[in-house]
Amino acid sequence: MIIRKLYEFENAHIVRLCGSKRCRTSIHGHSYRCEILLSSNFLDEAGMVYDFGYMKLGIRELIDSFDHAVTIYARDDTSYIADLKKHSARWVQIPLNPSAEQFCRIFFVLIDRLLSLTQMQNGEREVKLHSVIVHETATGYAQCFREDAYNAQMGEIALEEIEFSPAVREEWRQPELWQKLLRGEKIIYPKDC
Repeated sequence: MIIRKLYEFENAHIVRLCGSKRCRTSIHGHSYRCEILLSSNFLDEAGMVYDFGYMKLGIRELIDSFDHAVTIYARDDTSYIADLKKHSARWVQIPLNPSAEQFCRIFFVLIDRLLSLTQMQNGEREVKLHSVIVHETATGYAQCFREDAYNAQMGEIALEEIEFSPAVREEWRQPELWQKLLRGEKIIYPKDC
């Protein structure tokens, strides 16, 4: 069975080297919609694949980190990066060009790690991330599956290379979550979400 949760976030970026001159040369923003699809062959004690309430505790927190932020390509011009960080309180620096495809892959790796480290509380079993869909516009989206997220030909994603601004980190309800993901530590949510 597959369940789907939809998240929305506002984000600005430049996608270097793309075909559109506007997109590769000017900061611009999108009203993104992000779909997270989880699957399992089992249901928990409440008859659910995974409680949407638990998704608020970690998955939403990670996606919300990109809301009202600028996403910076780590290999962009250093003076441009410095200016963005100087003039924007909320930013996320990533190791890949911030296209919808790479957002999908990054979200997949982040959420996959989160789920693998989460100690289930209500009899959930074999909950897996099926796919991530990121809608960049009303008519265009990218969908990422496991084989895409971990495909070296599409670029390696090392969590250690993702950097969140101090303003983003200050708003996290669980400030230790990111460090736990990086260190591979168990994540235990309260039974009552």
